Amino acid sequence: MFKRLKNMTYPLGIFICAAALVLAAGCSDEQKTAQPEQAAQTEPAQDAKESTVTEPKELQVNVYYPKNDGMGLVAVSRTIRTEKDDKYTAAMKSLLAGTKEKDQTNVIPKKAKLRSVSVKDGIATADFSKELQQNFRGGSTGEEMLVGSIVNTLTEFPEVQKVRILIDGAPVETLSGHMDLSEPLARMTELLK
Repeated sequence: MFKRLKNMTYPLGIFICAAALVLAAGCSDEQKTAQPEQAAQTEPAQDAKESTVTEPKELQVNVYYPKNDGMGLVAVSRTIRTEKDDKYTAAMKSLLAGTKEKDQTNVIPKKAKLRSVSVKDGIATADFSKELQQNFRGGSTGEEMLVGSIVNTLTEFPEVQKVRILIDGAPVETLSGHMDLSEPLARMTELLK
């Protein structure tokens, strides 16, 4: 009887091994066909990520210009694009572009250039070329309007509480002797009309 059982176990073992190989091959084929589907599912997600990175980003911001009579600042809503610059730099470049709105004037000298804007610990540091100071021709009201335009534009962003103005990377005490710029300035709400 043991001889007979032994003769039966050998073919049974071969059958089990063969069945296991067939099952393993079948699972392997299922995995192969499942992988392209999974890959196809992940590819659009990657394409979506890439397209959001390359798509231009637009934000609505307020930039501030003085009224013609010098009696305050008026907000002008602008759409800025942030694919090349951060939102702070884009907002300041929009301010420097000037206004053509009725009853508003440009106070920032035309040759003044923005060198950089950075924000750290609630303070925005706006660095301008020397022309901001050298080419400024206003008095005390003009200086207040110029500084207010910069400060109020940057403090439109809730994370910015104060603004420091630099000229060619260096701190300045004043632009033309009327306003103290040695410390960062808070939003100038008294100028808003």
